[in-house]
Amino acid sequence: MSLLRALTQSRLWALILKEIRQILRNRQIIFLLLFPPTIQLLVFGLALNPAVNHLSLGVTDYSRSPDSREFVASLVANDVFEIASFQPSVAELGQEVRTGQISTGLVIPPDFAENLAMGKPVDVQVLIDGVDANTAGIASGYIQQTINRYGQSLRDLPALPVDIAVRFLYNPGLLSSWFFVPGVIGVVLTLTGSLVSSTTVIREKDVGTLEQLLMTPAMGWEILAAKIAPLFVVLMGDVLLASALGRFVFGLPFRGNYFLFLALSGVYIFVCIGIGILLATISRTQQQVVLTSFFFNVPLIQLSGAIAPIESMPPFFRVLSFFDPLRHYVTIARSLILKGTSFAVLWPEVLTLLVFAALFLGVSIRLFRAQLA
Repeated sequence: MSLLRALTQSRLWALILKEIRQILRNRQIIFLLLFPPTIQLLVFGLALNPAVNHLSLGVTDYSRSPDSREFVASLVANDVFEIASFQPSVAELGQEVRTGQISTGLVIPPDFAENLAMGKPVDVQVLIDGVDANTAGIASGYIQQTINRYGQSLRDLPALPVDIAVRFLYNPGLLSSWFFVPGVIGVVLTLTGSLVSSTTVIREKDVGTLEQLLMTPAMGWEILAAKIAPLFVVLMGDVLLASALGRFVFGLPFRGNYFLFLALSGVYIFVCIGIGILLATISRTQQQVVLTSFFFNVPLIQLSGAIAPIESMPPFFRVLSFFDPLRHYVTIARSLILKGTSFAVLWPEVLTLLVFAALFLGVSIRLFRAQLA
């Protein structure tokens, strides 16, 4: 009790209260803390989906037989493709692909039914718009798989001697939001934490209150601690908001220890605050700090695996991603939320986060104290 009383009567507590009142009066910071995290989680969680559905399919059927119509029906049975048009010639079908009216074109030859009846191979031409390389690759894989499955259905194949049972662990429904939302929580903390902390510090320079703080009896470490403590509390509120949205909007299971998740999120918040103070020390205005943050935050997000799998990156960037603190936090978040992993498994990632927190906070505090001096 005496320790608490001493804290509330200290210069540090007075500075903390000053920072809290300043944050509450700043509508821009309140907006950054509440609106962008909510919108980003909802947009990324609902809109990002690696699966490709409802691709527009154009058909030129020279066979015009029941077999060709059955073949086309097999392509659209799983909702990956949708029939957009039937064209009488390959030239008109190619024109639709060229102008972007359809993403895939299918040409069925005149002897389709006859060759099937005689057991001969059939050459079917597929035209795919390759401008979007990712969608084109997925469409090619889907149509090849569907054609192979259709070909197997025409033959009397003996039963396989081995029965294969496939189980999807941790995400039985293969919900893409379960993959993206834990990563987006890290992205939200990175953007919000670095921007809010840098804006709070740089505002002191803009309005001239930093010089006034230097004229008070407060020591340099008290000024820094008073700035970090309220930011940590409000950013932990963002963690609670993001985890609540993940649980009640997207149905994330949170199989691990929730308090461990909060504690490790707190460690990453210190990383974000360190980045923000570092940005504020190398910038002179709020506009400059916002522009500089894109230089830091965009590579952090791209290399983290929050949006795109790290396994799909070139080898150089896979190695470079180990120096990205967001990558390690995303791994921790997904492991705790989806797998229920224990601390004994996550300790290498936790240790790395602690090193990054100490590094960024140490460098930024040293630069900030140099400015105070």
